[in-house]
Amino acid sequence: MRKRAIVLLLGILIVSGVFASSSRFIPFVETEQGLISVLSHTYQNGTSEISAGTDFDFRNNGGQEIAFPFSRYVVGATIANTHRAWLTYQPLRLETNVTFRDAVTIGNVLFAAGSQMDLLYSFPFYRFSYTYDVLSKHAEADVGIGLALQIRNASIVFEKVDGTAQYVSQNLGFVPALVLYSRYEFPFGLVLSAEITGIYTYLKGLNGANFTFEGSILDASLRMGYLVGDDVQLFGNLRFFGGTANGTSGYEVDAWTEPTTRYTKNNIAAITVSVGVNKSW
Repeated sequence: MRKRAIVLLLGILIVSGVFASSSRFIPFVETEQGLISVLSHTYQNGTSEISAGTDFDFRNNGGQEIAFPFSRYVVGATIANTHRAWLTYQPLRLETNVTFRDAVTIGNVLFAAGSQMDLLYSFPFYRFSYTYDVLSKHAEADVGIGLALQIRNASIVFEKVDGTAQYVSQNLGFVPALVLYSRYEFPFGLVLSAEITGIYTYLKGLNGANFTFEGSILDASLRMGYLVGDDVQLFGNLRFFGGTANGTSGYEVDAWTEPTTRYTKNNIAAITVSVGVNKSW
């Protein structure tokens, strides 16, 4: 499944290159910087759903109740005023320190009450998105529908400060999703836009795996911007993003950082507030 996803991504890039060579091609880049607040986040791991360890609350018990820095980077292009393709990179690295008030079991590792802990939740993603504008005849408005392929690069670590106990889970995976993009530009330079990328599935193949596993992602944003020139836009952005995972992995355990306890439940929801700049050519 992973090899097929890579081939699919390369195919999309090749098709985009063909469009670029034969049609009007307007590249753009953008960045946004701000803060992220975790609304809820729970994590559980074990040999099975029945015998899983602690349903650990990262927000209330793991130090994620504070705001963290947020950033996001995009490079893409509009092609023939109809096609829009872009690559998004969003880092997400939440590092916290906490003393466990109660005993916590993650996987097959028991952390006793009073353990001083270093926690890492790193879940950056890379996403290629494509939309087709169904309102291409209207220069001031866009309504695009399409598909996305997201690559997750997860690393979750529970470690005692003294180094005597550690739990590590790392995973690289691919997730397809649906995309809806809309934009309206007023004559005086105000630009309003919205973007939604998401999917919910438990079917193998559609969930990015070759086995049945429940999962979802949702990335929804509202943006208000202002054109300070023909090709530069300053904007503010409000975003919700989150995801869920619940099931037993069917992958063979090869890497030493992949847990031998195969059941995982991982649910996160967060909001971000950011400002940014978009530059096109």
